[in-house]
Amino acid sequence: MKKIIIASSILSANFAALAQDVNVMKRAGAEWVHIDVMDGHFVPNITIGSLVVKSLRKATSLFFDVHLMVTNPEKYWQDFKKSGANLITFHSEVECDRKRLVEDIKSSGIKAGISIKPKTPVSEIEELLPCLDLVLVMTVEPGFGGQSFMKDMVPKIKNLRKLIDENKYNCVIEVDGGINSQTSPICIKAGADVLVSGSYILSAANPSEAIKSLLI
Repeated sequence: MKKIIIASSILSANFAALAQDVNVMKRAGAEWVHIDVMDGHFVPNITIGSLVVKSLRKATSLFFDVHLMVTNPEKYWQDFKKSGANLITFHSEVECDRKRLVEDIKSSGIKAGISIKPKTPVSEIEELLPCLDLVLVMTVEPGFGGQSFMKDMVPKIKNLRKLIDENKYNCVIEVDGGINSQTSPICIKAGADVLVSGSYILSAANPSEAIKSLLI
């Protein structure tokens, strides 16, 4: 059985004690910290900027999985790279030279990913798969935590898995949105490599047991 990575989202964390919550995630077994950056334009919510990421970087050595839900990722990604991001994912739906942006991020020495909203088909990013480190499939509409898993996104995960495996691309599949003990097996069976979970882990009486339940 392949190894599944748990990326614990800080979107549901106590923002007055982010370092404390991140350490709770680490002790519970999370390997990545998923950091949602929202600008209030691309999605109807505002979260954090690079200064918060820089401060959080001092508190943990965990892998920083930064998800830019912003209109102009080409203007801001370098700030997050300098702040300690290990992986930067931006959205396929933004208006920019996507291939160039992927190349720029990777040439800086970190990993690059691209995310697709529920209504965006895999065909929109198929040509980019050879140069991507990760594809993030959103199983909720991006912008707010705690939403319900959209089961009709499962065929999209399967489609991606088939394309990656058949072409032997060095690209992992991450799934974000409504991940819990009921939905995680569905995603894993469909081909996911990385599961993003926030409220399910941090609201649990025992975060360690919550993470274990995602892997069963």
